[in-house]
Amino acid sequence: MFHNPALKRTGLTPYDWGLVFVTLSLLMLGMVMVYSASIATAEARSAANQSTFYLLRHAIYLAIGLGAGYAALQVPIDVWQKLAPWLFAIGAAALLVVLIPFIGREVNGSRRWIPLGPLGNFQPSELMKLATILYAADYTVRRAAHMQSLKKGFLPMLLVMLFLGSLLLLEPDFGAFVVIVFIALAVLFLGGLNARLFAGLILLLGAGFVLMVVLSPYRLARVTSYLNPWSDPYGAGYQLSHALIALGSGELTGVGLGDSIEKLFYLPEAYTDFLFAVTGEELGLIGVIAVIGLFAWLTWRAFSIGWQAGLMGRNYAALVAQGIGVWIGFQAFINMGVNLGLLPTKGLTLPLMSYGGSGIVANCLALAILLRVDFENRCLMKGSGVAGGAVGLRIRRSA
Repeated sequence: MFHNPALKRTGLTPYDWGLVFVTLSLLMLGMVMVYSASIATAEARSAANQSTFYLLRHAIYLAIGLGAGYAALQVPIDVWQKLAPWLFAIGAAALLVVLIPFIGREVNGSRRWIPLGPLGNFQPSELMKLATILYAADYTVRRAAHMQSLKKGFLPMLLVMLFLGSLLLLEPDFGAFVVIVFIALAVLFLGGLNARLFAGLILLLGAGFVLMVVLSPYRLARVTSYLNPWSDPYGAGYQLSHALIALGSGELTGVGLGDSIEKLFYLPEAYTDFLFAVTGEELGLIGVIAVIGLFAWLTWRAFSIGWQAGLMGRNYAALVAQGIGVWIGFQAFINMGVNLGLLPTKGLTLPLMSYGGSGIVANCLALAILLRVDFENRCLMKGSGVAGGAVGLRIRRSA
């Protein structure tokens, strides 16, 4: 039981309402922008000319995500640690299943989805990001004494990530591969991985990424078009050039909610990968700064919660919280960087906001677990212990 008087605070509220508010703000803003960005596409593609086609589906995904998040909030972090290897194994199995013909669904040359009938498609790589955080944190805690060793500390995790990465590249899903590898490395580094090993690995990964780009014509075309999208505005630079037009059109205050021109079949994936560009067009620089600020605060709060858990000796909880911060912050940075022309075009959605069932559910689960870490921190700081499942129902006084 934690009894550090310097950190004990009896006046704390049970929950971090700021974290809840920011999360819900991003989810609600995302739903509004998905509706705005998808109206034209929905009217053209849905059988009944229904403008709310994507909105209704997104709302269903959001309801499922919030329900799953509430259920995850009831599970103690110790239980998540016990489940981590099993969840990781299930996620890896799903990545294998998606590669099987007639089971995995292929779209635009990529086989990343498992059809679920009226619920749409399940994308295993989204939930694999969360499973990687839980597993990497558990691995780091279990092998804390060997994190300075290449053979005992790093090599086993490297082999696991190589296997996982090979499955993702077979789909191919290079964006998910980058995010998952970055998450695993970040958790290992935060858990005490030898600094020289970490630096060497970063150099090797950098060289590997360069080779994968150079040896793949379509990846190379994306990189070269990102450097100068106007050199081929109707080909490789089409998406980025229209994203930049959308953001430039928004100026300071935007053209107005619902009044985007680029979403009218000019900007591809307007309600998924390039939702941020439509947000900038309709809400302007003010809206862009607000979204960036919300993600920055959310990332900072995740690291703060992890730091607090670390002070209490709750090493697994600390790594999970910080791993979630790394995931949300890094993926949001990549998506916004792509939309702004700072990074090469990559198929990654904006967490909590973009259309997509698997992503929304995974994000809600992750932030519920983050809220659980903070909840347990607060219980301990108030002098209480978390004795079991339901949040707020099984709190016992410490001796």
